[in-house]
Amino acid sequence: MAILEQRSLQLEMPIILRAATAEDLPKLEWYGQYKHFRNLFRRTFREQEAGRRMMLLADSNNFPVGHVFIQFKDPDEPDDEGRAYLYSFRVMEMFRGHGIGTWLLQESENIALDRGLEWMTIAVAKDNDGARRLYERLGYHIYAEDSGRWSYLDHKGIVRHVNEPCWMLQKNLTLR
Repeated sequence: MAILEQRSLQLEMPIILRAATAEDLPKLEWYGQYKHFRNLFRRTFREQEAGRRMMLLADSNNFPVGHVFIQFKDPDEPDDEGRAYLYSFRVMEMFRGHGIGTWLLQESENIALDRGLEWMTIAVAKDNDGARRLYERLGYHIYAEDSGRWSYLDHKGIVRHVNEPCWMLQKNLTLR
């Protein structure tokens, strides 16, 4: 066999969906790719412990290959009643196209419904056509535009400013 002849090995890897644990926080940085979000991950985990958010992971061999964070809106805020907001939704590139993102979104919807929430909202960058197609295929509809301007404190204590114009999409979960 020639040295450059292609060979292949087919692997089967189980994926489970679960809530994040404290041990997952460093792994969410994906080997440094998202270390600048370290403080956001820690804050979101504290919010999860308080019951206000959930960090849903797609886990393969004790490593998060995908995730979505769910913010449960405060029922005491009249504009937000019955609504959950999804953010930080990503699947590692090598795992895309295998249904993990769809599974994460569907399970997020089930979690929101179990909490008595009727609406799910998600933002998508205007230039992210692939994600937008996924959301629309799953029943989400554009209802607004957003400037996508926000700030956060990175892992070095530096304030980072984000400007990512986006579409706001929503789905009525009771019509599934």
